[in-house]
Amino acid sequence: MAKQRARPGGLRFQPSGGARTGGVPVGKKQRLQIERLANDGRGISFVDGRTWFVAGALAGETVEARVLAARSQVVEARSERILTAVPERREEPCRFATRCGGCSLQHMSHADQLALKQRTLAEQLERVAGVEPRHWEQPLVGPEFAYRRRARIAVRWDAKACRLEVGFRAAASQDIVAIDDCLVLVAPLQPILRDLPEVLRSLQRPQALGHVELFSGTASGVLVRHVAPLGADDLARLQAFCAAHDTQLWLHGEGEPQPAVAGQKLGYRLERWGLELDYRPGDFVQVNAPVNEAMVAQALDWLAVQGDERVLDLFCGLGNFALPLARQAREVVAVEGDAAMTTRAAANAAANGLANAHFFQADLSNPLAEAPWAGRGFSAVLLDPPRDGAWQVVRQIGALGARRVLYVSCNPATLARDAAELAKQGYRLERAGILDMFPQTAHVEAMALFEAD
Repeated sequence: MAKQRARPGGLRFQPSGGARTGGVPVGKKQRLQIERLANDGRGISFVDGRTWFVAGALAGETVEARVLAARSQVVEARSERILTAVPERREEPCRFATRCGGCSLQHMSHADQLALKQRTLAEQLERVAGVEPRHWEQPLVGPEFAYRRRARIAVRWDAKACRLEVGFRAAASQDIVAIDDCLVLVAPLQPILRDLPEVLRSLQRPQALGHVELFSGTASGVLVRHVAPLGADDLARLQAFCAAHDTQLWLHGEGEPQPAVAGQKLGYRLERWGLELDYRPGDFVQVNAPVNEAMVAQALDWLAVQGDERVLDLFCGLGNFALPLARQAREVVAVEGDAAMTTRAAANAAANGLANAHFFQADLSNPLAEAPWAGRGFSAVLLDPPRDGAWQVVRQIGALGARRVLYVSCNPATLARDAAELAKQGYRLERAGILDMFPQTAHVEAMALFEAD
C-alpha cells in the first residue's frame, strides 16, 4: 500500500494538421487560445501541428504562455498572462499558488475541480474498459483547505550564497519556494512550518540536511533526514525547537527513522470505530484525515460485510481498512508487500484487541491461490494498490470465490485497465465515485465496487 504519489499520466495527445517546424526553445513566449482541459487540469491548445499543455489556463481563455519543455510535437508551458479570462476563473486563494508546485488547480472553483476529476474517471472507464457503473455516487469530499496532515519540506544548501534554502519545490522546476503559510496544511503544522527555516539555518552544519517532513496525528512530529551525523549542538537546537512546538523530533540517518526520545510514537485515530493506528515516518498514511475516515466508512457500507464472512484486504498497509473491517467480519486476512508495515499492522490489531484480523507479508505479483492464507476462499475482497494498479492480483480474483470486490484507486488509468480484466471474469461494475483526497490538485482517487454476475 506504499503508494507513489505522482502527477497523473496517460494523457491523450490530439494531433493536428500543419507542417513540421523547428524546435520550440525553452523560455519562448506564445499567445495561445485554450480549447479544452486535459485530465490533469492543464489547458490544451494546438499551434503549427503541435499540442500545447498549459498550466494555469482554462478552456476558452486566451493566454500568453512560456515554454517549459518541448519534445517532438508536444510542448509543455505555463501561462504568464491571462489575456482573456473566462468567468469560471477565480483568483488563487494562496499567494504562492503560481510558483509552488504543490497545488495546480487553485484557479478553478472546488466544484469545477470535482467535475474535472469525475470526468477523468468516467472517460478512463469508458475508453479503456468499456464500462460504466450502474450507479454513479456523489463525490466524497472534505475541507477544501487545511486538510493535509503530512508534508515534505525541501532543503538545499546554496554554497555560493552560503545560505540554506527551505520551502516547497516550485512548479516544473527544482527551485525551492520559501513558504511561511501553506493553506492546505492542517492548523497544528502551520507554526512549525513558519518557524522551521530559522532553526534550520541556525545549525552549524546545515549542509548535513537532506529534507524535513511534518506530521500531525495523535501527536505532531518533525522528521529530519540527514546525510551526515548531526553534532551535539545542532541536535540540541532541534530538540529545543520541537519542545517549544510540542512536537516530536525524529531522525533519519542510516536505517529506519528513529525518535530522538526513545519510546515516542506517532499515530492517527479512526474515530468512528474507536481505533488508533501507530505508524512511523516512511509508512504510507493518507494525508487527508477527514476524507480517509469517510472513505473507510463508504467502503464498509458498499461491501456490507456480514458477521459470518471471511474478507481479504490486499495492499493493507497499517490496517487502515482491515481493522474497521474486523469490527464487522468473522475474519479478515490482510496482506502487504512491505515486511515492516506488516509487522506494525499486526501490532495495531493486537493493540486494538482485534484477534480476528490476521496479517501476512507477501509478494502480490505471485499467484494468490497458492498462498496458505487463501485456501478457504473469501466472500469479499478489498484492494487499495499503488499507482501502477493491481494487474497481477485482479487476474486471479475469480479463483478466490469472492462475490464482491471493492477497489480503491489512486490512478484512474490503472483502475480502468484492471476493471476490464474483472469484467472478463464476470464481475459487473455496480458503483463508482471519486474521493477528493487532494483538493487543489488534479490527483484523482476513486472507489469502485464490482459484483459477480
